[in-house]
Amino acid sequence: MKKYSAYLTKKKPVAQALLDRLLERFEYASILGTHVTGTGVSVDPKTTGVSPVPISECGFVIKVFQNGYCEYSVNDLEMGDIPTLVDRLVSLADRDSAVERVRAAAAREEAICQRFCRPPVGKVYPAEQILARLTALVRQGMDTIDNVVTVRAYLEHASVSKMFLSGKKDLEQFYTWDTASCSVMVRSGDTTRMAYDSFGSNSMNQVFSHLSRALPQVGALANELLEAAPPEPGIYEVITDPSITGLIAHEAFGHGVEMDMFVKDRAQAREFMGKQVASPLVSMHDGAAATLSAGSYFFDDDGVLAQDTTIIRNGILVNGISDLLSAMELGTQPTGNGRRQSYKRKAYTRMTNTFFEKGSDRLADMIKSVKHGYYIAVTNNGMEDPKNWGIQCTALYGREIRDGIFTGKLVSPVVMSGHVLDLLGSISAVSGDFQVIGAGSCGKGYKEWVRVSDGGPCLKAKVKIG
Repeated sequence: MKKYSAYLTKKKPVAQALLDRLLERFEYASILGTHVTGTGVSVDPKTTGVSPVPISECGFVIKVFQNGYCEYSVNDLEMGDIPTLVDRLVSLADRDSAVERVRAAAAREEAICQRFCRPPVGKVYPAEQILARLTALVRQGMDTIDNVVTVRAYLEHASVSKMFLSGKKDLEQFYTWDTASCSVMVRSGDTTRMAYDSFGSNSMNQVFSHLSRALPQVGALANELLEAAPPEPGIYEVITDPSITGLIAHEAFGHGVEMDMFVKDRAQAREFMGKQVASPLVSMHDGAAATLSAGSYFFDDDGVLAQDTTIIRNGILVNGISDLLSAMELGTQPTGNGRRQSYKRKAYTRMTNTFFEKGSDRLADMIKSVKHGYYIAVTNNGMEDPKNWGIQCTALYGREIRDGIFTGKLVSPVVMSGHVLDLLGSISAVSGDFQVIGAGSCGKGYKEWVRVSDGGPCLKAKVKIG
């Protein structure tokens, strides 16, 4: 799909007719239509795979208000279905529910009629050509990387079309995103190590170029890791690369300021609005309009236009992020962060593109200032407790620094843990470098996965390792 969905265009008159009928019965009604297509291609020396992208979907969410909100999802709309759908929504709204409904008032909307389009940059290659190029890349890695056991490459192209209709809104959007990754496993004696890299863009040519540059570097890193050992536990000065900076942003004040957690009293951040939560050097953003990356779109699944939300300004917590209903319950303005895993799932407050602003320090000077510590790089995993502000971030490796010089020693893996305020408060330098990495997904707890990005500059901080 290289343009807005023909299917949604065909179904729009049906959706509008259904909406008109619902507005005769309900104070508020809306319909979200979504059509996501795409192909993922994976290659290793023994297997190849071509499959639909995991986020593929096609369907509709119908929402109404009657003393609370009710939703109903369907995978198709036909004119003949309208009477039945109206009756089902009326019955659903009248039914007593074991689950407490959101009791916010009916949404008050401004009139907006707008079409948005962000087509791919350059050529979109068919699956056969993607497969051929990835196969050549894997073969090259197998032929040139020392101690290689296996190489894997993956690329997916996704096209997203959505429409949102309500009494005052008529919105359509189309955009694409490409995600790629490569990994290398090496072995020497009884020791096996793996390294990896991932990248996202709305240009498939840019993705291929990145993979070609990254694969030899990933192979070299995997071989370096053969000599790595876990670090000695302790408190260290560290420099974080942009991926680890993004992981800290995501875990520290990403989930922690999702305001549906405020409604449920599950986030301590609600008590710290307007207060110092980080070093004055720290400013942080989230928003689908904050940068162009995997979490970028033009309007969210509540029909709220994308925004750039400043979460922390000069160390002060100034804003949270919210979906429409959470904002209404809290008496705040929605920030365009209402997202669904699919049309079959509820909308939650979700991060989009989450990152720290760049600073003015030079990375070389930051490294020179470290007495003993590590340059921490390549995100592995992370978690946070929004209620108590415990945080844990895992990196693939760290490069040891002594007296401002790299020693050549690597440690792996690196587990950083502690308290959010201690970590962010310890930040003493912020580089002028900046990178947002758009190749990831994020769950709400253990489910509700959506595409996100995170990143920023390099940070200098004190952290507990081990």
